[in-house]
Amino acid sequence: VQLQASGGGLVQAGGSLRLSCAVSGRFLNTYVMGWFRQVPGKEREFVSAIGWRFGTTYYADSVKGRFTISRDNAKNTVNLQMNSLKPEDTAVYSCAAGRTVVTNNPTTYDYWGQGTQVTVSS
Repeated sequence: VQLQASGGGLVQAGGSLRLSCAVSGRFLNTYVMGWFRQVPGKEREFVSAIGWRFGTTYYADSVKGRFTISRDNAKNTVNLQMNSLKPEDTAVYSCAAGRTVVTNNPTTYDYWGQGTQVTVSS
């Protein structure tokens, strides 16, 4: 399974960005897709996850109500719509795929894509 994240950039506080994760390879619709973020010197932080088959979603409290995760079966992509961005959302965002349940635990994800930088200016 290969994952490619895109859509990062520089945005002012209060603005929006849409991240996409393109999925290829031997991907099964039972997989779970997650978004994580990391700031240098800090641990990787869970952002959101979605079960591919039923669309079950899960959000970190810090992004609930501002971010929306979705999947596009036809395009094999997972998207993260980020609204009302804050400077503390600045990080490298990575997508991941796992074969278990929708979870915030990064160790349950088996495949990782390279990250995309999101920078929110104040």
